[in-house]
Amino acid sequence: MDIDTSRLRTHCELLCRTTRPAGSPELEAARQYVIREFEVSGWVVERHPFQAQDSMLVTLSGQNLIARHPALSSPDKPRFCIGAHLDTRPETPGADDNTSAVAALLELGRLLPLFKESTWNWGIELVAFDLEENGMLGGAEHARFHQSQQSDLRGMVSLEMLGYCDPTPGSQTLPPELVGMYPNTGDFIAVVGNQNSTALIEAFQQGLQKVADLPVEALQVPENGEMLQASRLSDHSPFWDAGYPALMITDTSFLRNPHYH
Repeated sequence: MDIDTSRLRTHCELLCRTTRPAGSPELEAARQYVIREFEVSGWVVERHPFQAQDSMLVTLSGQNLIARHPALSSPDKPRFCIGAHLDTRPETPGADDNTSAVAALLELGRLLPLFKESTWNWGIELVAFDLEENGMLGGAEHARFHQSQQSDLRGMVSLEMLGYCDPTPGSQTLPPELVGMYPNTGDFIAVVGNQNSTALIEAFQQGLQKVADLPVEALQVPENGEMLQASRLSDHSPFWDAGYPALMITDTSFLRNPHYH
């Protein structure tokens, strides 16, 4: 059950042909692509439309895609959410932000059903979030959904920009608070959690470290990351604010990638 890198590349190439900002026909076409790929792997996908206001108090319409698999989503089990945002900024096709993570989510959707059902203690849901680029509005909507359902949600992981690696010394910049604590070479994956996410940080760090030639760095921020705003820039942060354990797994975004967005 190996990762198929050719599939990852194909997902990225097909999804990056155009930009896909909020409300665009291109974003809807990307949704249809994601739905087809999930369904081929046996997932049942629901569209969750919503409306939300951005920071300028403009009301936007969005639509999250929630995928559940019959073998992995028993209603009797606690839930676990893994997601990546599908939307991009208007000026960019978003190869790294966030197509690289969407491709990983789709490959995860292909691989997870291949494991024995007895492997899973939690029901898994995979989510393609909308309106992340407008202020993590899709993540906030989904966190509210779980609160309204009083779901036994044990944790959430946001996949945020996974495709950029630079082994050149000095290629990794860091917030001033973290200089000297982490490498200055941009070849690692970061696992970022808050005070409430210790067990998740440890589990995912240990799991990722089993991958050969993949350096992994973990960061646990105080409270909900308010003192390090860069730690909040993905759909995990509304789950922090709602009290759920949550992580961001990332290539560190603009701290490394000169082609941010």
